[in-house]
Amino acid sequence: MKKTQLYLLALILAAVGIAGFYYKWKVLRFPVTPQSESEVWEVQARVEFKARSGPNKVTLQIPHNPPGYSVIDENFVARNYGMNIERSRGAREVQWQIRRASGAQALYYRATVYRDEHPAAETVEPKAPQPRVHEEPFATARAALLEAVLEKSVDSASFAAELVRQLNAEEPGQEVALLRNKADRAEDRALLAIDLLEDRQISARLMHGMELNDASVETQLIPFLRIWDTTAKQWRTIHAATGAEGLPENLFVWSTAQKPVLAVEDNPRAAVTFSLQRSLADALDTAKENLRSRNENFIAYSLLNLPIESQQTFKILLLVPVGAFIMLILRNLVGIKTFGTFMPVLVALAFNWTGLVAGLCLFAVIISLGLLIRFYLERLKLLLVPRLTAVLIIVVLLMALVSVVSNKLGINVGLSVALFPMIILTMTIERVSVAWEERGAGYAIKQALGSLAIAALAYLAMGQPQLQHLIFVFPELLLVLLAVTLLLGRYSGYRLSELLRFRALAREPDPIVPPPSQATPVGGE
Repeated sequence: MKKTQLYLLALILAAVGIAGFYYKWKVLRFPVTPQSESEVWEVQARVEFKARSGPNKVTLQIPHNPPGYSVIDENFVARNYGMNIERSRGAREVQWQIRRASGAQALYYRATVYRDEHPAAETVEPKAPQPRVHEEPFATARAALLEAVLEKSVDSASFAAELVRQLNAEEPGQEVALLRNKADRAEDRALLAIDLLEDRQISARLMHGMELNDASVETQLIPFLRIWDTTAKQWRTIHAATGAEGLPENLFVWSTAQKPVLAVEDNPRAAVTFSLQRSLADALDTAKENLRSRNENFIAYSLLNLPIESQQTFKILLLVPVGAFIMLILRNLVGIKTFGTFMPVLVALAFNWTGLVAGLCLFAVIISLGLLIRFYLERLKLLLVPRLTAVLIIVVLLMALVSVVSNKLGINVGLSVALFPMIILTMTIERVSVAWEERGAGYAIKQALGSLAIAALAYLAMGQPQLQHLIFVFPELLLVLLAVTLLLGRYSGYRLSELLRFRALAREPDPIVPPPSQATPVGGE
């Protein structure tokens, strides 16, 4: 395989891994640190009305994909009521019905809201509304009011803002007083403004929202008007009571339906009150609920959806590549020699249950006792497979012996020796024995110490809670590790230990290469 193909493959793997990590971190808001908390809001709407004798139907507008926030949980409380949820034109409403009811009624809608900064959905340019014919004297009043507003505006937004101010004036003129009639609420005046704007073919939409403040417990919805700016080709938002342009930073959009938030049939006295409460929740749980609310399949194919026992298993298994990568660095770049390729990593995993110091002691005891017996077996001239089988049996017996003695002495950590990989211990004893016989005790002990050093470093790295959290929550980071591993797979240069070993040669001149001859000056003898 050409190097170009290898580099391209590594680049693709790294790009996919980093992109997946960035998307989960910035868009899905998965926490990058363990035990981090995120801000959530509990928003509640309480509907109160006095039931009439016949059937009662209640319609409440509820949030639908609010920009900047996600609704991660919802609860509806309406005893004995039938319920259905309707969606239309980017809005959502809950309908409660009951055939017979009496006395005061209280219905609840409760939502858990989480800030995720996702933008509002872009809408296409609306079709300009067509003016309607109105009766007198309303037609004359509308024309006079709009003509006065026109003199104090320069574009669609400023026209709508001035109209809102005129409609909400404390001392309205004759035209405004006639048009307002029974429109006492801010919501009714906002709908009146939309109706008046149609006479000038200005598209406007009603929107309700509430500010999420720490100090607020009881709150109320604020009506806004969204005005289509035909020049800038975008929606501009103004306050439906003051005409001020713009939105508060912490506004939670409750409804974009072009109708009242609450409607109870034949019951104009029905009221809805809102309350909110801020709290802190585990950031990972919040991100999981946010992901589940967007698409159930997103969380269904995630490690976070596995049973708790399986999640604990994968938290360990996903760290094995990290330990193997540390061993790769120390072997191929630093030059530390070990017995076996993955023996240090598997021993490091066993240290998770024994601890580092106790694990090193138990490992040294088992290997030392096993070596003594292995040297005796060498005198019996056994073939390879019977010899390995005999060593395995001896390793198991030694582990049982260490456990029994530790239990008798009250050293509980000795019982953890059973968690050491016995096959790895058997192969380590065999390799140490062979190296001892072929290249001497110093070489064998040096490799054994190198293996334990890598196992200790891998254990310390894999035991970091921050690293465990990152690898489990963002397993795509292993693709980045794979990309770096592929690049290191082609490295065949000097190791760090070799550079230190032969550093004297770099300082002394090479005796084979003759010294450069002195140049003869031009015209000299």
